[in-house]
Amino acid sequence: MRGIRISRSYLSLFSVLANTHMKSRLITRTQCLTIAETAPTTIRNSINSCFQFHFSFFSTSSIEDPDQPKVPDSEQGFSNQDDGSDTDDGEDVEDFDVKNVRELIVSNEAVIQDAKVILDILCKTGSDRLEMKNKLDQCCIKVSSELVVEVLSRVRHDWEAAFTFFLWAGKQPGYTHSLREYHSMIFILGKMRKFDTAWALIDEMRGTRTGPSLVMPQTLLIMIRRYCAVHDVGRAINTFYAYKRFKFDLGIEEFQSLLSALCRYKNVKEAEHLIFCNKDVFPFNTKSFNVILNGWCNIVGSPREAERVWREMGKRGIQYDVVSYSTIMSCYSKASNLHKVFKLFDQMKKLRIEPDRKVYNAVIHALAKARLVQEAIDLMRTMEEKGIAPNVVTYNSLIKPLCKARKIDEARQVFDEMIQRDVSPTIHTYHAFFRSLRNGEEVFELLEKMKKLGCQPANDTYIMLIRKFSRWCHFDNVFKVWNEMSDNGVGPDRSSYIVLIHGLFLNGKLEEAYKFYLEMKEKHLFPDPRIDEMLKAWVSSKQFAQNKIAPPKGNLHCPELEKQTRVISKKLEHEKDFLQQPETRRVVRERGFSFWE
Repeated sequence: MRGIRISRSYLSLFSVLANTHMKSRLITRTQCLTIAETAPTTIRNSINSCFQFHFSFFSTSSIEDPDQPKVPDSEQGFSNQDDGSDTDDGEDVEDFDVKNVRELIVSNEAVIQDAKVILDILCKTGSDRLEMKNKLDQCCIKVSSELVVEVLSRVRHDWEAAFTFFLWAGKQPGYTHSLREYHSMIFILGKMRKFDTAWALIDEMRGTRTGPSLVMPQTLLIMIRRYCAVHDVGRAINTFYAYKRFKFDLGIEEFQSLLSALCRYKNVKEAEHLIFCNKDVFPFNTKSFNVILNGWCNIVGSPREAERVWREMGKRGIQYDVVSYSTIMSCYSKASNLHKVFKLFDQMKKLRIEPDRKVYNAVIHALAKARLVQEAIDLMRTMEEKGIAPNVVTYNSLIKPLCKARKIDEARQVFDEMIQRDVSPTIHTYHAFFRSLRNGEEVFELLEKMKKLGCQPANDTYIMLIRKFSRWCHFDNVFKVWNEMSDNGVGPDRSSYIVLIHGLFLNGKLEEAYKFYLEMKEKHLFPDPRIDEMLKAWVSSKQFAQNKIAPPKGNLHCPELEKQTRVISKKLEHEKDFLQQPETRRVVRERGFSFWE
C-alpha cells in the first residue's frame, strides 16, 4: 500500500472551512442563554422607538448565527410540481399560507390608491422606522382590513416594513386586527425566520384570560409549516403538542396535517419515523401512509423509496385506495416508467377501484413523455366519455412534455383547446412555454399575453426569466425583469437575489454583483454561502491590489513602503514554497497491515 500524497493547499483550505463550520455549530449553554435573552431585546429596541410592543416568554425561535448558511425558503418543492404531476395533493398544505398573503379581493379603487400611498411611504423611508411612523401618521388614511392585507401582500419580503405598518395600523382608531391580518403577519414573520416575534403576536391574539382568543388551530399550523420549511423538525413537533396548551383537540387529522407539513418541505424521513413512533396513539390508516407516499413520490421524487413504502403498506394490511394509486403512478410517470404505470392501471381495474382524474392525469402525462401524444389525447377523450372533465392539470400533462420535446405547434393547439373550453391556464402552463423560448422578444410577448389572460407572474416566473437572460448575457432584459418584479410587488426575495447575483458573477459583472450583494445584506437576507465566499475573496483581492501604491516621484527612499513591500514579498514566497511542497504521510507495516505513522 502506498502513502497518499495530499496537497497542503487543499488540506489547509479544508481545515479552515471545517474549523469555521464547527465553530458556527458549537455554542455553549451560556451562549445559548445569552442569545435567547438578547434576541427579543434586539428586535424590541428597533421597534419600540416607534411603538410600545411587549414580547412574551413563550418562544421557540431557533438560535441562529448570522454567518451560518441558511436553507433557501423558496419554498423548494415547486420544482417537482412542474414535472406534470397532479399537484392537488399539496393544495391543503401550501395554498392556505398563500391565500393569507397573496390572494386578495380588493374591489374598492380607493383602497388600492391608499395602498399605493402607504407603499410609497414605506419605500421612501427605508430603514428609518421613526420617520416611517411619522409619515404614516401624517397621511390621514383610514385603515381597513382590505387595506392592511393588500399592503402586507406587497411588502411580504420586507418583514421590518410589514411589521412596522402592522403595528401602526393596529393603533388607529376604529380599527382592530382580525384573524386574517394576524395570519398574514405571522406567515411573513415565520417565512423570514422571526419566530420570536411571531409567537409574541400569537400571545397577543390570546388576549386576556377573560376576553376572547383569536388563536385558532390554523394559527399554530402556520407556525408548524414555517418550522418545517427551515427543517426545524423538533420545534414543529413541539408546536404540534402546543395544541393542548391552547385547549385544541389533538386527533388524527391534526397529526396528518403535521405529516403533510413535514413532507411538503422534504422532511419525509422524519415524518415516516414519526408515524411509526406514534402508532399506539395514532393508529395506522390509509390516509397517513398516503401522505408519506406522496412525500417520497411527488416531493422527493424517489421511486425506490416509494416502492418500499408501497410494499410496507401491503405487509401491514393497509388498504390501497385511489389516492394511493394516483400518487405512485404519478411518481412512475415522472420517471418515464410507462410499463409500471399501465401495470398499476390494470391492477386498479382488477380490484374494481374506479380511476379518478388524478389517475388519468398520471397516465396521460406518461404517454405524452413517451411521445405517444395521440394515445394521450385518445385517453383524454375516454376520460370525458366516463364523465370526468379534464382540468388544467390534464392539459398541463400534455403541454409540458410537448414543450420539452420542442413540439411547440402541438403544444399551442392543446393550449388553444384549453382556452376554448374555459379552462384557465396556470402559472405552470406558461412556465412550460417560457422554457422553450429562444429570444427576448418572444419572452416579453408571452409575458404580456399571460397578464392579459389574468394570470399574474409569480416569483418563480421572474427567477426563471432572470436565469434565462443571464445565460444569454442579455443584462438589459435582466434588469428590466428585475424592475418589473419590484414594481409588481412580487419580490425580490432571497432566491431572487441569489439567482441575480450568481448570474452577474458568472458573467464577470463583479461590481454589479457586489452592489446587489450589499443590498441583500441590508435587507437581512442571507446570501448563498458559495457566492458569499467568492465575493469576499474578490473584495479582499481588490483591496490588496489597491494597497500596492507606487512610490512618489522624486523620493526614491521610502522606508515604510519598502518595509511593507518586503513583508508582502516574503509572505508570497513563503506561500509559494508552502504550496509547492506536497505533504507526505509515512506508512508503517506491521503484522500484515499498513498504518499511517
